[in-house]
Amino acid sequence: MPADPVGASKPRALQAADPAADFDRLNRDWYIDKAVQIAVFIGGISAIVFIIGIFVFISKEGFGFLLGEFSFKEFFLSPNWRPTSEGNPTYGILALIAGTASVTGLAMLVAIPFSLGAAVFIAEFASGKTREYLKVTVELLAAIPSVVWGFIGLAIMNPIIIQTFNVPIGLNVLNAGVILGLMAAPIMTSIAEDALKAVPDRYREAAEAMGATRWQVIYKVVLPAARNGLLGAVLLGVGRGFGETMAVLMATGHSINIPTSIFDSVRALTATIAAELGETAVGSDHYEALFTIGIFLFVVTFIINLTADLVVRGVRRG
Repeated sequence: MPADPVGASKPRALQAADPAADFDRLNRDWYIDKAVQIAVFIGGISAIVFIIGIFVFISKEGFGFLLGEFSFKEFFLSPNWRPTSEGNPTYGILALIAGTASVTGLAMLVAIPFSLGAAVFIAEFASGKTREYLKVTVELLAAIPSVVWGFIGLAIMNPIIIQTFNVPIGLNVLNAGVILGLMAAPIMTSIAEDALKAVPDRYREAAEAMGATRWQVIYKVVLPAARNGLLGAVLLGVGRGFGETMAVLMATGHSINIPTSIFDSVRALTATIAAELGETAVGSDHYEALFTIGIFLFVVTFIINLTADLVVRGVRRG
């Protein structure tokens, strides 16, 4: 039998290999890889740049008030917010802080049971398509605009509260707390579900091997092991509630008042900025006072989100 010609037994890909074409392809891939790396780096660093830029802008606009009319005692301890008074304008945000805190606190009372319950069901009981459908539904709820939630509070919750509790107005702490709790629940559910799924399966298997029931495994093993992640979810929900604007503006009644009941109308810090900033003269004391409120909000939400991030990072390292 005649011998095969040289190279006849090699694969076709090797027979057709062109060193110059391979070099060009590798060179092109290297440039594409570098371009993608640069784009990802710019996208990542831009978030930090934007945050710093926002803080610098807010600080610059409110700096004049801090140096001039600002009084720590009046600003944080006075409930009188009368910036448009001709005789004696006052800039006290105590009532605004109380309104924001009351709405956010009630929202957490509503959101925490719902979100943790949904997270436990999705992570521990649901399976297959049921789990996927529930996760998609939760993500869709998180995507509903805040103005839509505010309209629900204004048009639906308002008459329900008036008829159910026989109160003169349904735009109050209860209305805003329920709406804000439903708004915060989806993101809290997603983060809590991730924390529960991060618990190693060997924990569950060991508990079941010792005769624990499914609820005992969840209550005594899974929840304690995921407590840091669950705490991070709650803190992020608090940050979402503290910084919400439109829904709170539409559902609280927008009345400057230190609440003594869940049926009292209140005004939030964010709603005050949204309602008054467009009507103030640029550079006036009122204008700069609103930006000072923005600085306060920025610092508080930054601390809350940073704490939540540190907690979540800690549980991931664990």
